[in-house]
Amino acid sequence: MTLFDKDGVQLTVDGAVATVTLASPAKRNAQSPAMWRALAETGRLLPGDIRVVVLRGEGKSFSAGLDRQAFTPEGFDGEPSFLDLARGPAEELDATIAEYQEAFTWWRRNDLVSIAAVQGHAIGAGFQLALACDLRVCADDVQFAMRETSLGLVPDLTGTHPLVGLVGYARALEICATGRSVRAEEAERSGLANLVVPGAELDAATADLAAALLAAPRDAVIETKALLRGAQGRTYEDQRVAERAAQARRLRDLAGLGE
Repeated sequence: MTLFDKDGVQLTVDGAVATVTLASPAKRNAQSPAMWRALAETGRLLPGDIRVVVLRGEGKSFSAGLDRQAFTPEGFDGEPSFLDLARGPAEELDATIAEYQEAFTWWRRNDLVSIAAVQGHAIGAGFQLALACDLRVCADDVQFAMRETSLGLVPDLTGTHPLVGLVGYARALEICATGRSVRAEEAERSGLANLVVPGAELDAATADLAAALLAAPRDAVIETKALLRGAQGRTYEDQRVAERAAQARRLRDLAGLGE
């Protein structure tokens, strides 16, 4: 069932699995502010019984990154150009970037597990969108790259935190500062990719992972995701406390006692 189809973004639902598709293959799914607003809207439209969200891109590339039209003086039709934003009030610039970031934040919700199915190029904003998801299944032709620094910019679409968490500070700095490509073998070895498969098997492998994620009770998965997401910000002792509290909730629930 299709719930949304606008500005190069489609949202379909099949049972407990939602699929968000970047649907501008002729432009290699290059991103724009309109696409970012559409991605944020898909998060708000998800039915409450959705447990897994798959993010995919039509065509040969997952996403080639920000549409270069953003850097022209005229920008996008009906949008302030990036140059005009830079010349405006600092508060307006900050608020606009925060709005853009909303397209990249909801994938981390504890009540969902998000999977990016990535093929071909995932550049800049495309790389950051893949990083926004919990898990990444990649085709063997994948090429991740963070090219913002070559344009005199920084990655600002929430990608720096998960990148450091996955590959460590030194490797993240090298990837971002050089803008080099990270290909499939390195992506899998470094933890960027949970799984690498031949391109023809990408959809099937992603569907298999989604099915495996649905096998466990939803509340147990939600509690586990919350524990793992919070682990880096807690001390070892604080994590022990969090584990005990989460387990107590699960045991009470299984005993039919509730909260």
